[in-house]
Amino acid sequence: MLQRLRDRGRALKRDVAAVWLASRDPRVPWYIRGLAIAVAGYALSPIDLIPNFVPVLGYVDDAIVLTLGVLLMVRLIPGEIMAEHRVSAARLAHLPRSGTASMIFAIAWLSVTVASAWFAYRYFFR
Repeated sequence: MLQRLRDRGRALKRDVAAVWLASRDPRVPWYIRGLAIAVAGYALSPIDLIPNFVPVLGYVDDAIVLTLGVLLMVRLIPGEIMAEHRVSAARLAHLPRSGTASMIFAIAWLSVTVASAWFAYRYFFR
């Protein structure tokens, strides 16, 4: 069961990249591209159905909306175009990744987390 869940996660990750590639393809209808922009806009928007500061639920609603949005776009994008972009997305997954860039992002996130915790402590407990 765990392997099946991992496989689905990998397929979803590949489909996210494939949908991104397909949304830039002029053969894809305009309304599907608009839906892709709406899903990406929801992902990046500071306004959520359930705010992210609500423990667990804040991120669960994002995961559900984004997953359903990607699955809907996969079904709406014509099959041959989606297959072409899945191949391209699979090739992108095998590109080398920079360990240095990963460390920079990890340090940046850790710094923001520590700074936020420090400010929260000072604001709420002093």
